[in-house]
Amino acid sequence: MQARNRLIAGFVALASLFSTQVQADQVADIKKKGELVVGVLGTDEPNSFVDPKTRQIVGYDVDLAAAVAKKLGVKLTIKQLAVAARIPELEQGRIDLLAASLTHNKEREAKLDFSLTTFITGQKVLVRKDSGIAAVPQLSGKKVLTVKGGTQEPNIRKAVPTVDVVTFETTGQAFVALQQGKGVGYVNDEVSILDDYAKLGAAQKDYVILPQNLSIEPLALGIRKGEAGFKAVVDGVLRELEQTGEAEKLFFKWYGPTSKVKFTSRSFKFDSDKVDS
Repeated sequence: MQARNRLIAGFVALASLFSTQVQADQVADIKKKGELVVGVLGTDEPNSFVDPKTRQIVGYDVDLAAAVAKKLGVKLTIKQLAVAARIPELEQGRIDLLAASLTHNKEREAKLDFSLTTFITGQKVLVRKDSGIAAVPQLSGKKVLTVKGGTQEPNIRKAVPTVDVVTFETTGQAFVALQQGKGVGYVNDEVSILDDYAKLGAAQKDYVILPQNLSIEPLALGIRKGEAGFKAVVDGVLRELEQTGEAEKLFFKWYGPTSKVKFTSRSFKFDSDKVDS
């Protein structure tokens, strides 16, 4: 029995060593294959979306991923993912990095690692004016629409435990459902809410964004658990972007006064690991 236990212990130690070696070699593996495969949403303007002119996926998250690929000296390969598929695709090794409007929270730290914070936003609710709703608590018992697999659903349920939530595969589908009258409200990150509101055009008069934040969401790039070497590279790229002023330029390129969301200031820097509790 003792010999058998020693044998098992040996196999466990060997497996652990092998796992550590594999993790430690991720940067080398990426360089060897010559590409950085990055998972994005592709439906979340201005973070990642399809440019109607070029039909290519572009955006703030894409530019951050491109900076990492440039530092590694490899080509950038974009893989479009559903919200609910983001973490499983990373865990299963089908992508190297997540640049997909990913909230850094305590719960997710058990599954993956995060880069420095790349954006800080809040979550809000867009409602139909004819609903008569002027504050978040009034959503009690009402049907609210959002995306499946994100933090939007648990946050609205936390704020209004009696709300009736209907989820969709993409935020775009949830937004269309709101316009079709399938719910009185639509939950998303503030930036996306502002972008969607802008898309309403003349119909903006029929909708209102409730002023209360459901949460404050620090967003970050997602990294496979235990890949300390790769995380160091990613964080180093972000720090360099901050130091050179490129981070500021990217923010205003995608979120500034000439964008749909029209932010006039940047309230964060690439210098911390903020966590939403």
